[in-house]
Amino acid sequence: QRQLKETGGGLVQAGGSLRLSCTTSNSGWTITNFPVGWFRQAPGKEREFVAAISFDGSITHYVDSVKGRFTISRDNAENTVYLQMNSLKREDTSVYYCAAGAGIMGETLIGIHSWGQGTQITVSS
Repeated sequence: QRQLKETGGGLVQAGGSLRLSCTTSNSGWTITNFPVGWFRQAPGKEREFVAAISFDGSITHYVDSVKGRFTISRDNAENTVYLQMNSLKREDTSVYYCAAGAGIMGETLIGIHSWGQGTQITVSS
């Protein structure tokens, strides 16, 4: 089973920045040929789409609430996708998950076949 791994979570003050990384956690496959997305889930809420990037990095999509603050990027040579998060707000507090899928449609990632275990982001006031 293909699995992903997220790193970079932690505690940060409001207005601060963090960068998340996503790569494969088991051998035998890479994410270089797949679109990848970030999702988040806060306690008591459904998992929501945050951002996605096409396999070559030419297309990106963001949920409105993070536009202008978050940037998704990828380095296929390093088999890694990043989520740079700036100007963090308390409402960004969630567990963040990366996922690999089959495509981007309707400004979200579709055909998801792999998930990471998630990393906690806590933004304090």
